[in-house]
Amino acid sequence: MAVVTMKNLLESGVHFGHQVKRWDPRMKKFIFAERNGIHIIDLQKTIQAIKDAYDAVQKTVSSGKSVLFVGTKKQAQTAIQKEAERCEQFYINNRWLGGMLTNFSTIKKSIQRLKKIERMEVDGTFESLTKKEIASLQKEKVKLEKNLGGIKEMKDLPGIIFVVDTRKEAIAVAEAQRLGIPIAAVVDTNCNPEGITYPIPGNDDAIRSISLFTQIIANAVVEAGASEGLKIIETLPADETEEVHTDAVRKEEEEVEVDIDSYAAKAESAESSASAPAAEDAEADTSLPIIDEDKLYETK
Repeated sequence: MAVVTMKNLLESGVHFGHQVKRWDPRMKKFIFAERNGIHIIDLQKTIQAIKDAYDAVQKTVSSGKSVLFVGTKKQAQTAIQKEAERCEQFYINNRWLGGMLTNFSTIKKSIQRLKKIERMEVDGTFESLTKKEIASLQKEKVKLEKNLGGIKEMKDLPGIIFVVDTRKEAIAVAEAQRLGIPIAAVVDTNCNPEGITYPIPGNDDAIRSISLFTQIIANAVVEAGASEGLKIIETLPADETEEVHTDAVRKEEEEVEVDIDSYAAKAESAESSASAPAAEDAEADTSLPIIDEDKLYETK
């Protein structure tokens, strides 16, 4: 099954690049032609790049590592959050705080602070505080949730990051490169593909294009999780597999083969035995004398 078709890419406008005057010469190998002052991206290379990124994400998730979705521009925020939540991975869609990867220990402290405020809301601590203190804590919580809500449960650095628009997310790309984390990124004609582990040439400004790319990466995560589940089932011990199929075995044991001839003979004998008492009752009725009631009245 194909990861994506040419028709999907064309319908989403993935092939539209930026104006010729805004291009990055390092993207030349991914550009097909120029039309009306706009560069057209070679979708054949895009499809191959998507497959490479798809396989890389699958391998990363299969090895037990996580994926971080990054896209803070307005067109990408909704798609990034929706698809990351669908595949139960982490995301940054509001603002990339400097040091989110290189200084993750400090970011963890902010995440712990966010969780602490959430616990205070639940366990009744707010009831003993003044209105001003509660308002201040709630304001702090909103700010932390906005920036760190997508990585609240992330305990370690991700195995791979998926980035939309490497120019806008230049800090995220630089941090990942410094730590040696693989990067799968959508690169437009005005971006630099060098240093990106899995560059995906395509339109990084259209909402439909961003949604398509993000959905493909999320599908890779979901498929990797499903394949892991199948492997676990296949490697179950013999005792557990027997327990799983006990009901089926019992049903098979309850099913007994029936010989048609013997069944017919038994049916005939049963019918004859059932009809015998009925025939005896009929004979008993015929043996009784018939009395004419009119004659009895006449004699009286």
